[in-house]
Formats: sequence, structure tokens, C-alpha cells
Amino acid sequence: MFQEYDVIVVGAGHAGCEAAAAAATMGSSVLLITMNMHTIAQMSCNPAMGGVAKGQIVREIDALGGQSGIISDKTMIQFRMLNLSKGPAMWSPRCQSDRAMFATEWRNVLENNPNVDFWQDTAKEIIIKDGKACGVKTSLGIEIHSKSVVLTNGTFLNGLIHIGEKNFGGGRTGEKAATGITEQLVTLGFEAGRMKTGTPPRVDGRSLDYSKMEEQPGDENPSKFSYSDTKPLAKQRSCWITYTNSEVHEILRTGFEKSPMFSGRIKGIGPRYCPSVEDKINRFADKDRHQIFVEPEGWDTVEVYVNGFSTSLPEDVQYAALRKIPGFENAKMFRPGYAIEYDYFPPTQLKSTLETHLIQNLFFAGQINGTTGYEEAACQGLMAGINAHQNVHDLDPFVLKRSEAYIGVLIDDLINKGTEEPYRMFTSRAEYRTLLRQDNADIRLTEKGFKLGLADQTRLDNVEKKKAEVAEIIAAFSATKLTPEEINPTLAAIGTAPLREKISLAQLLKRPQISIDQLTEASPVVETLLEKFGKDSIHQAEINLKYDSYIEKEMLLVEKMNKLENLNIIENFNYDVVTSLSFEGREKLKRTRPQTIGQASRISGVSPSDISVLMLFIGR
Repeated sequence: MFQEYDVIVVGAGHAGCEAAAAAATMGSSVLLITMNMHTIAQMSCNPAMGGVAKGQIVREIDALGGQSGIISDKTMIQFRMLNLSKGPAMWSPRCQSDRAMFATEWRNVLENNPNVDFWQDTAKEIIIKDGKACGVKTSLGIEIHSKSVVLTNGTFLNGLIHIGEKNFGGGRTGEKAATGITEQLVTLGFEAGRMKTGTPPRVDGRSLDYSKMEEQPGDENPSKFSYSDTKPLAKQRSCWITYTNSEVHEILRTGFEKSPMFSGRIKGIGPRYCPSVEDKINRFADKDRHQIFVEPEGWDTVEVYVNGFSTSLPEDVQYAALRKIPGFENAKMFRPGYAIEYDYFPPTQLKSTLETHLIQNLFFAGQINGTTGYEEAACQGLMAGINAHQNVHDLDPFVLKRSEAYIGVLIDDLINKGTEEPYRMFTSRAEYRTLLRQDNADIRLTEKGFKLGLADQTRLDNVEKKKAEVAEIIAAFSATKLTPEEINPTLAAIGTAPLREKISLAQLLKRPQISIDQLTEASPVVETLLEKFGKDSIHQAEINLKYDSYIEKEMLLVEKMNKLENLNIIENFNYDVVTSLSFEGREKLKRTRPQTIGQASRISGVSPSDISVLMLFIGR
């Protein structure tokens, strides 16, 4: 009935879709197994992509040749660039998405890839022979064989949904949980744990009074995620902001005794940076209000997502509290919020390719690794799909360094430090964030994607053109000087010191008060110089000129760290023979099995003295 596939992907969420698309685009035969063909790429929580650090990840996925950026552009209803008041390392694109369109577009992409087949069923067991994953067995008792398996089970592994004192099995509301795989993997020696996440109630937008809320429109000139030829939005839908109050908090407190989180019925650890509303009012009792983002779910629906009101309290308490929020006095609820517990596998059991240490050709990606968020899941799926393809075709593994991408930071953090709570990406996690900006993901990664067979020739040509234009602009700005007479009136108008002598445009642009747009408006010389260049190239050049000293410092740090990254540790190194290692260091090294000295240096519990001992032992 079934051929033998190169790659079987289990689960069709954001990780599974990117894994299937990547492996298939690179030439592998792929089977995507999902419980429900109608929920492929479902946005289970908020209808949005990107955000702080997450937007950088979407841009990186796109630069490598993944699909999340393109699909986000085609299905967004609003776009905003966050943190523009800060430096460019902090700028983060975010869009509000049309939930239904997003899922439909993803399914179209997969169905239009001739290398992707589908099977609607539940995977109950991994087929393993001689320590290698070679297929799956489904709930129908069907054995399907493959050369590799990628598990992207999301919140479905023994998923348990909580609403007040009620709980029932499920991987998502209205969908059953997946059983069997956790139990099998544990018997094989894998360590498993439990995590928790949650979602807020959905309400009828027709029942809300927006006049009592603050409007949050999209950017006046919206950008986009993809470096391809997708079009920016011509029209947008607004989001809205309102706030809880002391009356809301008091009503919520009446449900605390029935809260599964406070009663101990929920054992899993929830996301620190996206807590439930009951957790917020309990932990921050001094705060008399919390922000609520009112987000439309699409162009053609009245359904609204109540961002900031995630909860697992009884539905009657949720409803009563909601109606005390300004603008929600007459709100009609479509469905209540809930919490969900699910199994995950501590990611220290993975190689940097996301292949497991214990079983060859078995890959984990997404929430099964303890992460939270569509973007974190999607980039893991992309990397697992790439490496599953590389494995079965005897090609070199593909790994991104911390200095090359946020994706590299995420995977390096997971496999070396592990996580005991849902991992979310932040700019603060990246020590080289000045290099890893959202504006230069194409320059950093497109060539890599092209070599893999993911990014096409047009993308590579566009990047080469951009690099050439940026270099030409920087050279022209370094060579062109303005006189005090030409520019001082503009400098006075923006409140920065006047010139006393000629100065190059490059030097002038280093002033924090001055932008390249202001120089263009002030000087016909600058306007003429830039008229032949694209907008992206101009602003890329501006960032490179304005922050060149910071960029240079980070590049020196990268060069220093790369010396450790290039010191390889043999695969089955016997740490027990290195008697000078600390006990904790030895145990952590044996468990994580780092591939390089650099990776070993980032493992929690491995001290600098342990690293020195290791370097001496390998002769360095």
C-alpha cells in the first residue's frame, strides 16, 4: 500500500509543515502523517507571526528557503515593526494573521509539492531496527517504512486539557490526544517530562464596544517578512488595547480554589513569559491592571482573540470576569480558555542536528523539545527536515552557529542547557544580536539555503545585488563630503551640533540624531547619490555605517569563539578517563555528548576549569 519513504514527518503543525516542505523541496520522498487533514498548520493559539526575536526567526526561515515568511505575507491582516525606538538589533517584525487563510495557504504549498504524500492517522509507535528509526506503526495497525522519522507532535503526546475542575484528554480543543509514542521512547531509555501551556477565550467581535479601547493600527508603510516578491499590505485591520481592573481581578480570584494550576492538578510547568491571567494577578498582586490585546482572527470572521487573558479557570468565572473589562460589557464568548498539559523530551538528548543520541535517523522538532511558539517550532522543523534529508542521502549535516542565526542560538541553548519550562526566544539570549538582525538575514543565510537546494537562483541573485549595492553606497558615503553651509540648517532643525568643516556622509551618519532619510531630504547631493538604489539596500548600508564599530567588536568575539567551536571532540569520547574533570562536569558531558569544545563550554554545570582540562587532554 505504501512505498518506503525517505522521511516520515509525524504531525502537521508549524514544525511538521516546515520539515516536510524542506525535505521534499531538497528531493526526499516525504509522508506527512496528521490526525486531521483539516487542521494542517493550525494556529492553535494567537493568530500572529513574529514579534521580539521571533520575527528575526521568521526572516531566517525565509532566507534559508523555508515557507513561514511567504505564507505570513500572503495571509497577514496587519504588520508592525516593533522596537523602532531602540537600535536595529532590537527591531522585530510582527504580523496579525488570518487564521483560516494561513492554514489553507500552508496546505496548498504542501499539496503542490509532488514529493509530499499525506496520511490521516495517528502514529502510535516508531519502528526501530538495529538502533535506527525506519518507519512508524499507526493506530490502524499499518506499518509504513522510511529511512528517517521526524516527530513534531506539538501538545498532543498524552495531552490533557483543563478548564476549572474539569479535565479531559486532548491535544487541542476538539481533538484527541496521542498515546503510545512517549511510553515506547521511555522504555528505550529516553527521559520524558510534562509541560503546560494555555490559551484565552475567543469572543464575538460584534459584541464588543471598541470606543472604550485604544486603537492599535498597523504601520503606515507596512513591510513584510519574506525577501521574495510577496507584496506588502495595501489595507490593514486594526487591533485594540484595553485593560483589566480590580473588579476583574476579584472575580477571577473567586475561581482560584477551582483552578487546576493552584490546586496542583496541573503538574507541568507553564511559560514564564506568557503566564495565565490568574498567574499574573497572583504573582503581581500590586498591579491593579494588566494589558489586554484585542486581536481579530481574520478578514472575514467576527471571532476575536483575547490576548493576555489566557486562563484555565471555570468557564463561568472567565465569562463574568471578561464582562468587567472595558469594551467587553456585552461580550459573547465563542469558547472558553483552557490549559493543556503534554509530554516533552528534554532536548539535551539531541545532537545539534536535532537527531536523537539514542536512535539514529530519529529527529525531534517543536514543542516535543520543550519550546513554545510557532516561530520556534517552525525553525526546528526546518532544521530537522533538512538534516533528515542530509542523513538519508549521506550528505553533511547542516548546523547553524550561534553567531550565524537566532536559529543557531535556539538549538544550541536547547541541546546544551536544556529547558525545564517552555523555551521562548528573546533578543537577550543572543550574544551576537548586533550581527543577527532582521534586516540582514538574507545576507547571512541565503547562500547556505541555495547550497542546500532550498533557496532558488533568483533569491541568490537578489542577495548578491543587495550586497553589491550596500558596498557601493558605503563607498560613496565615505568619499562624499558636505560643507557646513549645505547641512548646518538641517542639523540645527534636528538639534544636533553644527559643522565647522567639511565632513563625510559616513561620519555624519554616525550621529544618533541623524538618519539617511533626513540627509536625503536635506541634500540634493545625497538624493542623487541614492536614487538608483533599492530601499532595502539603502537602509542596510545605513545600519552598517552607523553601527560599524559595534559590528566589528562582535565579529572579533565571534572569531575568538570560533577557535573553540573548531576544536572537535570525538563522537564516543570516554570522559571517565579524564580524572581531573569535576563530578558534575563529567556527568553533564556524558549526558549531552557535545561535538566541540565550544559546545561543551555552554553546558550548565561544566566549569571553565573542566574546559581547560578537556583542552589539555585533547592536546590543545
